[in-house]
Amino acid sequence: MRFACLIVTYTSAKQTLRLVQKLDNGDFDFYIHLDKKVDIETHRELFDMPNVFFIKNRLNVKWAGYTVVEASFNGLKEIRASGKEYAFINLLSGQDYPLKSADYISKFLATQIGRQLIKHWDFETEWDEAFERIYKYHFTDKVFKGRYLVQRLVNSIVRQRKVPTTMRFYGTSSTFWTLSPDCAYYVMDQIESDRKLVRFLRYTWGSDEFVFQTVIMNSPYKDSVLNNNFRYIDWSGGGSHPKLLTTEDYEKIIATDNILGRKFNMDIDENILDLLDKHNSV
Repeated sequence: MRFACLIVTYTSAKQTLRLVQKLDNGDFDFYIHLDKKVDIETHRELFDMPNVFFIKNRLNVKWAGYTVVEASFNGLKEIRASGKEYAFINLLSGQDYPLKSADYISKFLATQIGRQLIKHWDFETEWDEAFERIYKYHFTDKVFKGRYLVQRLVNSIVRQRKVPTTMRFYGTSSTFWTLSPDCAYYVMDQIESDRKLVRFLRYTWGSDEFVFQTVIMNSPYKDSVLNNNFRYIDWSGGGSHPKLLTTEDYEKIIATDNILGRKFNMDIDENILDLLDKHNSV
């Protein structure tokens, strides 16, 4: 049984290498979408690993823009084109890190076959900020002088955007998921086959945090969803970014059943990664 890890990253090549090495127990293949803004030569140490594949169609990804979704779709297309069979596809960032050993994660995922591991909230009842994300214009992927002024002006005229779908919206503050390939491809195909919906999504905010959830929860796959992505993420700091996990978080992290955590920065605190590795080697 094999698993694919789709890593969408723009950060440290050294940290991505460490992430891959810690999961590389023979059960995982790694597909890396490296942001087009980053020189791919910085990741040269990964080039010769036989189970590491760099996504060819790279994008200049804008945080909270629809380009984040497109980057994951480009990765999914290349995974599907590989012809390889995987039990799950795991979406990761370059600042994720395993909280359990690779063998533990492999065995855990084997027990979850038939499920979709993705967190979701109902936008209408559980996420107050969802209205602004969807029904207001956001020019996140656009680059021009005065774009935020234009955005405010447009939104002062258009009070609420018309949504070109009857789907009920679902999402969460966490982009990351573990899905069966057929489910992940289903989401991509459903979105990309609807040009009006794609145009609409290009002007939303943080679409990567609701596109997969929305399509899945409006599909036959909804009955197989386990509302848990088994990621440890600390949002206690407030705002749009999770807390950077450091050594002081170690005891809280290992007390959970989560298999992956984010976000880490080894240039700021590499000791937390060393502690996790030591814990998982026992």
